Amino acid sequence: MHLAKHQRRPRLELKLRHHPDNLHALYRESEDLVERARWHAIWLLTTGHSIPEVAQILGYSIRWVRDTLHRYNEGRPMADLRLQNPGQPPLLPPELQEAFRQALLEPHPRDGIWTIRNAAEWLSQRLGRPVDPRRAWSWMRRLGFAPLRPRPRHRQADPEAQAAFKKNSS
Repeated sequence: MHLAKHQRRPRLELKLRHHPDNLHALYRESEDLVERARWHAIWLLTTGHSIPEVAQILGYSIRWVRDTLHRYNEGRPMADLRLQNPGQPPLLPPELQEAFRQALLEPHPRDGIWTIRNAAEWLSQRLGRPVDPRRAWSWMRRLGFAPLRPRPRHRQADPEAQAAFKKNSS
């Protein structure tokens, strides 16, 4: 909709589909906070409050009240449906998680040490698709493991002095 410079928006009309008493009951009985606020806004609009008044009473913007009114007029649900999205299933089903945990407890078949790359290869074979080493790292950490790596050594360290220190300290 393209409006001229000084033209106002068309007035939004509430297409009442519920009795105001029913709207009040929906507002009071709602468990979801977003849904409750939306029903409250619609109920206030039915009791004669203007959109700016409802926005001020509820502490929301005028745009939010207008969007809520559009939602009600179109018959869309008032609940926040984002919370009902279960998301994607995990990469590893529970039985494969346990198999991976058991495999990490044993020495790696090839070289005895589980590296991130070894873990990624193991997961790739079981899943039948490539697995990024970073994903293998996250699953190792999630299962309580960390990859083994040697302690850092200083480049200019004197191996003879270190060996002598080990002999004297024990």
